[in-house]
Amino acid sequence: MAAEDIDPSTKYWYKNRVVSTIFLIFFGVSSSVAAWDWVMSIDTHWFSTMFGWYVFASWWVTGLATITLIVAGLKSAGYLKVVNSNHLHDLGKFVFAFSIFWTYIWFGQFLLIYYANIPEETVYFIERMRNSPYSWIFYLNIILNFVLPFLLLMTRDAKRQLSMLKLVCPIIIVGHWFDFYNMITPGVMKFEGALSLLDFGIAMVFASAYLFVILTALTKLPLFGKNDPMLQESLHHHI
Repeated sequence: MAAEDIDPSTKYWYKNRVVSTIFLIFFGVSSSVAAWDWVMSIDTHWFSTMFGWYVFASWWVTGLATITLIVAGLKSAGYLKVVNSNHLHDLGKFVFAFSIFWTYIWFGQFLLIYYANIPEETVYFIERMRNSPYSWIFYLNIILNFVLPFLLLMTRDAKRQLSMLKLVCPIIIVGHWFDFYNMITPGVMKFEGALSLLDFGIAMVFASAYLFVILTALTKLPLFGKNDPMLQESLHHHI
Protein backbone atom coordinates (compact mmCIF):
# COMPACT_ATOMS: atom_id res chain seq x y z
CA MET A 1 0.00 0.00 0.00
CA ALA A 2 2.89 2.39 0.75
CA ALA A 3 4.29 1.89 -2.75
CA GLU A 4 0.84 2.41 -4.26
CA ASP A 5 0.49 5.75 -2.43
CA ILE A 6 3.64 6.93 -4.20
CA ASP A 7 3.01 5.32 -7.58
CA PRO A 8 -0.71 5.38 -8.58
CA SER A 9 -0.21 2.45 -10.96
CA THR A 10 -2.64 -0.47 -10.66
CA LYS A 11 0.17 -3.03 -10.83
CA TYR A 12 0.40 -3.17 -7.04
CA TRP A 13 -3.34 -3.80 -6.75
CA TYR A 14 -3.19 -6.69 -9.23
CA LYS A 15 -0.10 -8.08 -7.49
CA ASN A 16 -1.93 -8.01 -4.14
CA ARG A 17 -4.84 -9.92 -5.69
CA VAL A 18 -2.52 -12.65 -6.92
CA VAL A 19 -0.69 -12.92 -3.60
CA SER A 20 -3.99 -12.94 -1.68
CA THR A 21 -5.40 -15.72 -3.85
CA ILE A 22 -2.32 -17.86 -3.36
CA PHE A 23 -2.39 -17.23 0.39
CA LEU A 24 -6.07 -18.21 0.68
CA ILE A 25 -5.40 -21.53 -1.03
CA PHE A 26 -2.32 -22.10 1.15
CA PHE A 27 -4.20 -21.16 4.32
CA GLY A 28 -7.17 -23.36 3.46
CA VAL A 29 -4.91 -26.41 3.09
CA SER A 30 -2.37 -25.67 5.84
CA SER A 31 -5.04 -24.81 8.43
CA SER A 32 -6.66 -28.22 7.98
CA VAL A 33 -3.32 -30.03 8.19
CA ALA A 34 -2.38 -27.97 11.27
CA ALA A 35 -5.73 -28.83 12.87
CA TRP A 36 -5.07 -32.54 12.40
CA ASP A 37 -1.48 -32.35 13.66
CA TRP A 38 -1.87 -29.85 16.48
CA VAL A 39 -5.35 -30.50 17.86
CA MET A 40 -7.01 -33.69 16.63
CA SER A 41 -3.89 -35.77 17.28
CA ILE A 42 -4.16 -34.97 21.01
CA ASP A 43 -7.05 -37.45 21.23
CA THR A 44 -4.93 -40.18 19.69
CA HIS A 45 -7.57 -42.75 18.76
CA TRP A 46 -10.27 -40.29 17.76
CA PHE A 47 -10.73 -38.75 14.33
CA SER A 48 -13.28 -36.75 12.35
CA THR A 49 -13.23 -36.03 8.63
CA MET A 50 -14.88 -32.65 9.34
CA PHE A 51 -12.39 -31.53 11.98
CA GLY A 52 -10.21 -29.52 9.58
CA TRP A 53 -13.21 -27.52 8.37
CA TYR A 54 -14.39 -27.10 11.94
CA VAL A 55 -11.11 -25.53 13.09
CA PHE A 56 -10.90 -23.48 9.89
CA ALA A 57 -14.37 -22.05 10.54
CA SER A 58 -13.40 -21.22 14.13
CA TRP A 59 -10.23 -19.42 13.04
CA TRP A 60 -12.05 -17.63 10.24
CA VAL A 61 -14.91 -16.19 12.28
CA THR A 62 -12.51 -15.22 15.08
CA GLY A 63 -10.37 -13.36 12.55
CA LEU A 64 -13.43 -11.55 11.17
CA ALA A 65 -14.54 -10.62 14.68
CA THR A 66 -11.05 -9.28 15.48
CA ILE A 67 -10.92 -7.21 12.27
CA THR A 68 -14.39 -5.82 12.92
CA LEU A 69 -13.54 -4.98 16.54
CA ILE A 70 -10.36 -3.12 15.51
CA VAL A 71 -12.23 -1.19 12.78
CA ALA A 72 -15.01 -0.30 15.23
CA GLY A 73 -12.46 0.81 17.81
CA LEU A 74 -10.58 2.99 15.34
CA LYS A 75 -13.84 4.47 14.08
CA SER A 76 -14.96 5.30 17.62
CA ALA A 77 -11.60 6.91 18.36
CA GLY A 78 -12.00 9.30 15.43
CA TYR A 79 -9.85 7.43 12.93
CA LEU A 80 -11.06 5.70 9.76
CA LYS A 81 -13.51 8.48 8.98
CA VAL A 82 -13.97 6.97 5.53
CA VAL A 83 -15.72 4.02 7.14
CA ASN A 84 -19.48 4.53 7.22
CA SER A 85 -22.49 2.54 8.39
CA ASN A 86 -22.60 0.61 5.11
CA HIS A 87 -19.07 -0.69 5.64
CA LEU A 88 -19.95 -1.60 9.23
CA HIS A 89 -23.03 -3.40 7.92
CA ASP A 90 -20.88 -5.52 5.61
CA LEU A 91 -18.51 -6.42 8.45
CA GLY A 92 -21.47 -7.26 10.66
CA LYS A 93 -22.92 -9.49 7.95
CA PHE A 94 -19.63 -11.37 7.61
CA VAL A 95 -19.45 -11.96 11.37
CA PHE A 96 -23.11 -12.98 11.49
CA ALA A 97 -22.86 -15.31 8.48
CA PHE A 98 -19.71 -17.11 9.53
CA SER A 99 -20.98 -17.56 13.08
CA ILE A 100 -23.81 -19.52 11.49
CA PHE A 101 -21.31 -21.31 9.22
CA TRP A 102 -19.27 -22.38 12.26
CA THR A 103 -22.46 -23.64 13.92
CA TYR A 104 -23.35 -25.58 10.78
CA ILE A 105 -19.96 -27.33 10.81
CA TRP A 106 -20.16 -27.92 14.58
CA PHE A 107 -23.63 -29.45 14.34
CA GLY A 108 -22.76 -31.44 11.21
CA GLN A 109 -19.78 -33.05 12.95
CA PHE A 110 -21.78 -33.70 16.13
CA LEU A 111 -24.81 -35.12 14.29
CA LEU A 112 -22.77 -37.54 12.17
CA ILE A 113 -20.96 -38.91 15.22
CA TYR A 114 -24.14 -39.02 17.34
CA TYR A 115 -26.12 -40.76 14.59
CA ALA A 116 -23.42 -43.35 13.83
CA ASN A 117 -22.98 -44.08 17.58
CA ILE A 118 -19.57 -45.68 17.12
CA PRO A 119 -17.77 -45.87 20.50
CA GLU A 120 -14.41 -44.78 19.05
CA GLU A 121 -16.05 -41.54 17.87
CA THR A 122 -18.66 -40.78 20.54
CA VAL A 123 -16.08 -40.89 23.34
CA TYR A 124 -14.85 -37.45 22.21
CA PHE A 125 -18.21 -35.81 22.92
CA ILE A 126 -19.04 -37.91 25.98
CA GLU A 127 -15.85 -36.69 27.69
CA ARG A 128 -16.85 -33.09 27.03
CA MET A 129 -20.60 -33.29 27.64
CA ARG A 130 -20.72 -35.35 30.83
CA ASN A 131 -17.59 -34.47 32.79
CA SER A 132 -16.76 -31.44 34.88
CA PRO A 133 -15.36 -28.88 34.19
CA TYR A 134 -15.85 -29.42 30.45
CA SER A 135 -19.62 -29.92 30.38
CA TRP A 136 -20.60 -26.34 31.18
CA ILE A 137 -17.98 -25.04 28.73
CA PHE A 138 -19.43 -27.34 26.05
CA TYR A 139 -22.87 -25.72 26.32
CA LEU A 140 -21.53 -22.22 26.95
CA ASN A 141 -19.65 -22.63 23.68
CA ILE A 142 -22.94 -22.81 21.75
CA ILE A 143 -24.39 -19.80 23.57
CA LEU A 144 -21.37 -17.55 23.00
CA ASN A 145 -20.57 -18.60 19.44
CA PHE A 146 -24.05 -19.01 17.98
CA VAL A 147 -27.02 -18.00 20.14
CA LEU A 148 -25.82 -14.54 21.19
CA PRO A 149 -24.27 -13.50 17.82
CA PHE A 150 -27.38 -14.78 16.02
CA LEU A 151 -29.83 -12.90 18.22
CA LEU A 152 -27.79 -9.71 18.62
CA LEU A 153 -26.85 -9.30 14.94
CA MET A 154 -30.09 -10.53 13.41
CA THR A 155 -31.51 -7.12 12.50
CA ARG A 156 -30.16 -4.73 9.88
CA ASP A 157 -29.77 -1.86 12.34
CA ALA A 158 -27.74 -3.97 14.78
CA LYS A 159 -25.07 -4.63 12.14
CA ARG A 160 -24.68 -0.89 11.56
CA GLN A 161 -24.14 0.14 15.18
CA LEU A 162 -20.64 0.49 16.58
CA SER A 163 -21.81 -0.29 20.10
CA MET A 164 -23.39 -3.58 19.01
CA LEU A 165 -20.35 -4.67 17.01
CA LYS A 166 -18.07 -3.83 19.94
CA LEU A 167 -20.29 -6.00 22.14
CA VAL A 168 -20.68 -9.02 19.86
CA CYS A 169 -17.10 -9.33 18.57
CA PRO A 170 -15.47 -9.80 22.01
CA ILE A 171 -18.17 -12.38 22.82
CA ILE A 172 -17.19 -14.36 19.71
CA ILE A 173 -13.45 -14.08 20.41
CA VAL A 174 -13.87 -15.25 24.00
CA GLY A 175 -16.29 -17.95 22.86
CA HIS A 176 -13.81 -19.45 20.45
CA TRP A 177 -11.11 -19.33 23.11
CA PHE A 178 -13.42 -21.56 25.15
CA ASP A 179 -13.98 -23.67 22.04
CA PHE A 180 -10.26 -24.41 21.69
CA TYR A 181 -9.93 -24.92 25.42
CA ASN A 182 -12.51 -27.69 25.20
CA MET A 183 -10.85 -29.15 22.11
CA ILE A 184 -7.43 -29.44 23.75
CA THR A 185 -7.66 -29.69 27.55
CA PRO A 186 -9.72 -32.92 27.93
CA GLY A 187 -7.24 -34.81 25.75
CA VAL A 188 -4.24 -33.46 27.67
CA MET A 189 -5.46 -33.23 31.28
CA LYS A 190 -8.25 -35.85 31.19
CA PHE A 191 -10.36 -35.41 34.35
CA GLU A 192 -7.79 -33.17 36.06
CA GLY A 193 -8.40 -30.15 33.88
CA ALA A 194 -9.85 -26.98 35.40
CA LEU A 195 -9.96 -23.33 34.45
CA SER A 196 -7.56 -21.26 36.51
CA LEU A 197 -6.19 -17.74 36.66
CA LEU A 198 -3.13 -19.05 34.83
CA ASP A 199 -5.25 -19.93 31.79
CA PHE A 200 -6.78 -16.47 31.65
CA GLY A 201 -3.41 -14.85 32.37
CA ILE A 202 -1.74 -16.62 29.44
CA ALA A 203 -4.66 -15.65 27.19
CA MET A 204 -4.25 -12.00 28.23
CA VAL A 205 -0.51 -12.10 27.55
CA PHE A 206 -1.07 -13.37 24.01
CA ALA A 207 -3.95 -10.94 23.42
CA SER A 208 -1.84 -8.00 24.65
CA ALA A 209 1.12 -9.02 22.48
CA TYR A 210 -1.16 -9.40 19.45
CA LEU A 211 -2.78 -6.00 19.96
CA PHE A 212 0.60 -4.35 20.52
CA VAL A 213 1.98 -5.71 17.24
CA ILE A 214 -1.16 -4.89 15.24
CA LEU A 215 -1.74 -1.40 16.63
CA THR A 216 1.96 -0.53 16.35
CA ALA A 217 1.91 -1.57 12.70
CA LEU A 218 -1.20 0.54 12.07
CA THR A 219 0.62 3.67 13.29
CA LYS A 220 3.36 3.26 10.66
CA LEU A 221 1.20 3.47 7.54
CA PRO A 222 -1.96 5.29 6.41
CA LEU A 223 -5.13 3.44 7.37
CA PHE A 224 -6.32 3.36 3.75
CA GLY A 225 -4.67 3.62 0.36
CA LYS A 226 -5.38 6.94 -1.32
CA ASN A 227 -4.56 5.50 -4.77
CA ASP A 228 -6.45 2.25 -4.43
CA PRO A 229 -8.42 1.80 -7.68
CA MET A 230 -11.49 0.70 -5.68
CA LEU A 231 -11.39 3.62 -3.23
CA GLN A 232 -14.03 5.77 -4.92
CA GLU A 233 -16.36 2.83 -5.31
CA SER A 234 -15.87 2.02 -1.65
CA LEU A 235 -16.50 5.60 -0.53
CA HIS A 236 -19.84 5.55 -2.37
CA HIS A 237 -20.73 2.06 -1.24
CA HIS A 238 -24.35 1.79 -0.19
CA ILE A 239 -26.47 -1.20 0.85
